[in-house]
Amino acid sequence: MEDQTSKAKKYKMKIGPYTLPNNLFLAPMAGVTDRPFRQLCRRLGAGMVVSEMITANKSLWASKKSLLRANHDGEPEPRAIQIAGTDPAMMAEAAQHNVEQGAHIIDINMGCPAKKVCNVMAGSALLQNEQLVAEILESVVSAVNVPVTLKIRTGWDTDNRNGVAIARIAEQSGIQALAVHGRTRADAYRGEAEYDTIAEIKSAITIPVIANGDISNPEKAKQVLDYTQADAVMIGRAAQGNPWIFKQINHYLTYGEYLASPEVAEVRQTLIEHLHTLYEFYGDYTGVRMARKHIAWYSKGLRNGNPFRQHMNTLELPQQQLDFTEQFFAQLEQDMIAA
Repeated sequence: MEDQTSKAKKYKMKIGPYTLPNNLFLAPMAGVTDRPFRQLCRRLGAGMVVSEMITANKSLWASKKSLLRANHDGEPEPRAIQIAGTDPAMMAEAAQHNVEQGAHIIDINMGCPAKKVCNVMAGSALLQNEQLVAEILESVVSAVNVPVTLKIRTGWDTDNRNGVAIARIAEQSGIQALAVHGRTRADAYRGEAEYDTIAEIKSAITIPVIANGDISNPEKAKQVLDYTQADAVMIGRAAQGNPWIFKQINHYLTYGEYLASPEVAEVRQTLIEHLHTLYEFYGDYTGVRMARKHIAWYSKGLRNGNPFRQHMNTLELPQQQLDFTEQFFAQLEQDMIAA
């Protein structure tokens, strides 16, 4: 047992004054990592979660979307808010504003490949301009007295993998942890993530490095950690409909053995609880619409999942969604008993 405990300690990491319970991060994903999902992933083993991206455009801070994205009520420390923008002064002001609102860590987005973000030269488009990157990072770091972290990609395109140069700028600017997605901006989410650049970045700087991209199971997480020597891994799309992935990876890293997948009854109970938190957080109308994609992810690969999802998309009320979900999973459990 002592060996297991000492092994578990190996996988803890720090950001500034905060010691995280483990080295598993939930990737910030717009439209996905809202407060209900962050809290669920924390409960199921994520060591660190980050808000959805909040714009540095001050005129949008009071919008309903921005207020919801910045809502961290009831979340444990450290609460991390991700900001995005292109103007150093605006980014500094956004960082200060979010710290005043209760953020313990500010995360800067230079990793988002979305066209609507990149077309305004934000997100991963910034990687083209190393001087501007330095100005933004220095401006934000000097504006707040909390740790500032950064998320990037390996470069702009395969001919311009400048991730190592950006990483050095980040360290020199006072960034306290760096998350790297193993694709370029041009790759978007196509093809497979590559980890050579992440390994190069890790060997080039001394601040913690978090590896991201295609980490979809415990074995892959261990392989990426071993190959890149990164301090942590960040899981994004693989957590959609599968928040148990954090518990499973943590168990595998700690004890070297697989944790069983959740039983159908646990999936049902977790989904029902998740739906209730979505309705409470967003209200009935928006909550029902936000719930649809989560229901689709949870039911992916389950028997009769396709007709279940198709009918679910026609339902307009929370109770209808809850009742139909209960019916679907009750039938699944009966079928399993009969089999």
